[in-house]
Amino acid sequence: MSRLHDPFRRGQLAIAALFLSLGFQYATWAARIPAVKADLDLSAAEVGVLLMAAGVGAAVSFPAVAWLMRRMGSRRLALLSQLGLALLLLALAAAPNYPVALLVMCADGVLVGCLNVAMNAQGAALEARHERNTMARLHAVFSAGSLLAALLASGMTAATGSVMAHFGVAVVLLAALGVTARSGLLDEDAPADRPDPSGAEAAPDAEPPADAPVAAEPEPARRRWTVPSRLTLWMCCAMVFGTVAEGAMNDWSALYLKDVAEASAELAPLGIAVVSGMMVVARLFADGWRSRWGDGRVVLLGSAVAGTGLAVALISGGVAPALAGFACMGLGIAAVTPCVYAAAARQGSDALTLVAAMGTTGLLAGPPLIGFIAGASNLAWGMGAVAASAGAVALCSTRIRWTAPAPVAQSEATPA
Repeated sequence: MSRLHDPFRRGQLAIAALFLSLGFQYATWAARIPAVKADLDLSAAEVGVLLMAAGVGAAVSFPAVAWLMRRMGSRRLALLSQLGLALLLLALAAAPNYPVALLVMCADGVLVGCLNVAMNAQGAALEARHERNTMARLHAVFSAGSLLAALLASGMTAATGSVMAHFGVAVVLLAALGVTARSGLLDEDAPADRPDPSGAEAAPDAEPPADAPVAAEPEPARRRWTVPSRLTLWMCCAMVFGTVAEGAMNDWSALYLKDVAEASAELAPLGIAVVSGMMVVARLFADGWRSRWGDGRVVLLGSAVAGTGLAVALISGGVAPALAGFACMGLGIAAVTPCVYAAAARQGSDALTLVAAMGTTGLLAGPPLIGFIAGASNLAWGMGAVAASAGAVALCSTRIRWTAPAPVAQSEATPA
């Protein structure tokens, strides 16, 4: 069967377009923060609050996202939030003052939470339906989206100082990705949630069909405000610490090389390149690791390598150890979020929504928190907190029940 007509590949391509969109949109506005700061005449503290606004929006969005997932399903929610994130780029570029910019960033956090939950629900459903691992490669596409946005930002900044022109080009690209995603997304989320008693897959249980409507009717209302299980809370902790480490490395690695390791101006940008590059490579191969060793071992060993490698680099000092430590962090932390998302999806949509909200919060709030630590002491201590976060992921992973490794189809040897 050709790749174009393979249902798994078609769904994989559509969901990958969503992951690419989120990484691209996030890195697009982040790359122009200096220009937004200059246009609105903001102080460094106001910029920090602006960044925190996105994290606050993501953190408080959980009840709304859970409700929207039940009402709309992951397909519609993903497409609408992807469109909304594109339009928010234009709103940020046109923001006349600081309060409006804060509202835009808060709304951005809410929509990031929506898209993050919906696209990971789609990815988990695709894995469950076809019994083939793909979550790590989808997250690799997210990292590739950030890299693509950085390249576009560099080119547009050289061509024009207009943030609106830059964001206008970005919106066109995001619209194209939305069209790509629309045709291949899964229409229902039952495989990623609890089995649907009315679906075709449940047909072998022939005895309870008469009871199915009665059981299905009150369940959404009962589950609306259920207390998260202990397992879900451990997943939330692992996700928060993992995304704090991931986001902080992207935002602070270059500054650490320049101010602490005393790297030259030419070498300083290599920090984010090493972290991002290693994460993309690791995520391309991580689905194979998941099949061979299981998600639990991949998360435990990976986070231990990440935390230990960065800690040794910070103690050693210097540019070369720092780059080696950054490589360990990118390699080790890359598979954490895909594995935790897949585990959360098996607990149901509410668990996935809460875990994803915590992940978005960690990704957006982590860099400012590391900045506060660095401001109170120095950046070396701030990066030490990043290493400690990776160690905390390893601890949390021992409290999570992971599924046994599942064999990967032979065609999965080729990255998406």
